[in-house]
Amino acid sequence: MGASDILFIKQHLIDPEICIRCNTCEATCPVDAITHDSNNYVVDAAKCNLCMACVPPCPTGSIDNWRTVPKARAYSIDEQFGWEELPAALSDAELAEAAGVAPEAVAEINEALPATSSPSDDAEFRSADAGSILPPWSAAHAYTNLYGPKSASRSLAVTVSGNVRVTDVGTLYDTHHIVLDFGSTPFPVLEGQSIGIVPPGVDSKGRTHHARQYSITSARNGERPGYNNISLTIKRVLEDHDGNPVLGVASNYLCDLKVGDKVEVIGPFGASFLMPNHPKSHIVMICTGTGSAPMRAMTEWRRRLRKSGKFEGGKLMLFFGARTPQELPYFGPLQSLPKDFIDVNLAFSRVAGQPKRYVQDLMRARAADLVPLLADPNAYFYVCGLKAMEEGVVLTLRDIATDAGLDWDAIGSALKRDGRLHLETY
Repeated sequence: MGASDILFIKQHLIDPEICIRCNTCEATCPVDAITHDSNNYVVDAAKCNLCMACVPPCPTGSIDNWRTVPKARAYSIDEQFGWEELPAALSDAELAEAAGVAPEAVAEINEALPATSSPSDDAEFRSADAGSILPPWSAAHAYTNLYGPKSASRSLAVTVSGNVRVTDVGTLYDTHHIVLDFGSTPFPVLEGQSIGIVPPGVDSKGRTHHARQYSITSARNGERPGYNNISLTIKRVLEDHDGNPVLGVASNYLCDLKVGDKVEVIGPFGASFLMPNHPKSHIVMICTGTGSAPMRAMTEWRRRLRKSGKFEGGKLMLFFGARTPQELPYFGPLQSLPKDFIDVNLAFSRVAGQPKRYVQDLMRARAADLVPLLADPNAYFYVCGLKAMEEGVVLTLRDIATDAGLDWDAIGSALKRDGRLHLETY
């Protein structure tokens, strides 16, 4: 059967009820078939080749949905943008009527539909392809989707027990450290996981707001050990990535919270961006802005282990970028961490009278220290921040390895295969 004779296609769809709008699928898709608007993430049937690259990284499973549809009546991008839930699957009788064939022929046609495939090996370089979807072999077990639209408990109301600004007062860069108390309700989380916050009220169309995803900033035993609480790092959003004025619905809501307020939470999410737990394992953290959240969590857990004297950790290296020191969250606490505990490297790109410096510049300056870590199977790399940084960071790692005479193809494959390079950008 030729392409022009195809009656049905297997259309890839994203469930808007479960999706937390984390952008993982769009960042991962090798053919740019996924896009989004202010309401939904959607898949363009004309571009999707069923390669499955976006399915494993999805933290909620919202990406793993398929519908057999008549090729001529595939759901359009505009249709999907307007969905609040997935449409019901068409019955064999409905498919038969749409295609003008006998109902008994539909099963046979379904069997002939193409199976999912793998991304092409000869595709051009994409930084997202370098990231692993596997956790480190020694990572603790992550619990996911305990609360959410498709779980037994749709959400969990928790109490704000702290809200502290962690950037200088009087600047435009208003970032807060928010502590949420879960009371007596178990909510197991690990460093590198995230939760969804459901803002109260409705949007301009009268629909309940979608959850917004935030990385957990605290260690696995809580912001305060033994108190069943977690923390988040929230930047008040006043403009979009292009500099246009916009008031972030969730970020402004969260930054304005008072102690004692209630917040609706779903999750937790994420089972791959997890830290190693075996002795002498090294961690290299590369981040910008609020991408520091999971890095703070990992650092704090290692700090507590070090203090206990019961764990021999490896090296910790941090490459942290911001426009100015005033915009950098946790600037003060970072300066007080022992130098023999963590190697901190700060890059600022908008300091008057100084050249622009980015995390990639600092990485190149520390190439001699990164080379042995790239080759060490006990070293793990984590990248978190704006999407624009991702490609530069991965290319810098490639250049550092190549300039040192290492085989990047072998190194890169090992980083991906062994869960040693993790990318979480937005």
